[in-house]
Amino acid sequence: MIPRLVGTALLLLSGIGWAGEAPPLVIGSKNFTESYVLAEILVQLIEAEGLAVERRFGLGGTLISFDALRAGEIDAYVEYTGTVSQAILGLGTDATVSRLNVALREHGVRFLRPFGFNNTYALALKAETAAALGLTRISDLVPQTGLRVMVSHEFLERADGWPGLIATYGFEWAPTGIEHGLAYQALADGSIDVTDVYSTDGELVRYGLTVLEDDRDFFPRYLAAPLVRVDLPASVVAAFEKLEGSIDDATMQRLNAGVVFDGETFAEVAKGFLTEQGIATVEPTGPGRWNSLRQNTLTHLKLTGIALFGAILVGVALGVAVYRMRALSRTVLYIAGLLQTIPSIALLALMIPVFGIGIVPAIIALFLYSLLPILRNTITALTSVDPLLKRVAVAMGLTPREQLRYVYLPMSMPGVLAGIRTAAVISIGTATLAAFIGAGGLGDPIVTGLALNDTSLILQGAIPAALLAVATELIFEGVERALLPRHLLQSTN
Repeated sequence: MIPRLVGTALLLLSGIGWAGEAPPLVIGSKNFTESYVLAEILVQLIEAEGLAVERRFGLGGTLISFDALRAGEIDAYVEYTGTVSQAILGLGTDATVSRLNVALREHGVRFLRPFGFNNTYALALKAETAAALGLTRISDLVPQTGLRVMVSHEFLERADGWPGLIATYGFEWAPTGIEHGLAYQALADGSIDVTDVYSTDGELVRYGLTVLEDDRDFFPRYLAAPLVRVDLPASVVAAFEKLEGSIDDATMQRLNAGVVFDGETFAEVAKGFLTEQGIATVEPTGPGRWNSLRQNTLTHLKLTGIALFGAILVGVALGVAVYRMRALSRTVLYIAGLLQTIPSIALLALMIPVFGIGIVPAIIALFLYSLLPILRNTITALTSVDPLLKRVAVAMGLTPREQLRYVYLPMSMPGVLAGIRTAAVISIGTATLAAFIGAGGLGDPIVTGLALNDTSLILQGAIPAALLAVATELIFEGVERALLPRHLLQSTN
């Protein structure tokens, strides 16, 4: 497909091609613990078949993952029947796998056989709070308007989430959103009273939470199964179907707890499960911590470097082209400003249907976010040149092109470089969000750390990103000192 071809071409241009070999199968996951674990199990099954595989873990939610699958950017990820029925297809019923596959056919994807467990949504709170207020069912919450309720952002918007609960139970109060991985710690700290949970989360037992009974049978079944492209190789489908019925609710809860509380990696948990079940024995591939840091940093630099280079070329050239025309320059700045107001993750998600996931939409988004400060500073600097110098240039008989070359550009260079510096720092920070669409970079450990509520993982991405921003400031300061005359440097201090 076109998005995948564009992405492949960009990878080849970046020196990361596959030297004539078939591209690897790509397995995705959403950004919560269970999705990571199950995706790693799928990866290791593929590796056991001797096939190359690429991980695109931590994608930012259901629609991003499904759109990536439909666009051919990933080949499979683990999804839930209730999620497909309610949030993706909008069927409004607890549909069977067979019925879902009929509806999914037009999207070029299909469900394989379920793993066996039902990870339903639920509402939970601390056991002592439930006992003190006599709360055992969801309907008991309705009159409890004084409780502090926060739910995951996706649950807040989904039809099978809070909007559906309002219609079914009649809640008259609205919660706020929180990252799912952080909600359990917030409950434990007493910062909130109620949140949405997955019934197989390992945290339910660890924190001694009470899960409220869905006494009006609102939540459908959420049977987990691989959601795959219809053209997935038969050998891979056969490997995935070895998992049919192999994971019950207790086993999935144990696997999740192994990552969250026992300090095991996703790869270790997946390997242990596959070996225990006798399904496959494989030594998982993947870089160590320091190799991951190096790889993530290089990817981050590539994303920001390509985007910034493009923004410099376009922003400076466009600023030079329009700065003399006040109405046009204001219009150009207004349009660039509008792009800047679009939330980063929303802009990334909007690009998936056109550009897919990965580095291509990430670079385009970073380019658009870098454009405004460069363009604005270029236009402002060019229009702020001392009027006396302008009159001198005209009196000397310089042509408009000569005026631009010998007067306007040299005098405006401090402002232009300041815009580029600002754009570079913004790009480095914004690039961490690229992990939500599988572009990698230093956002990867941050997203994983949020899912696991693991501060050390978050810092593995946050600290290098901050250091890159500081280094960028210092580099640009050196560039300014090297390129600009002393009197211009003094005028900008």
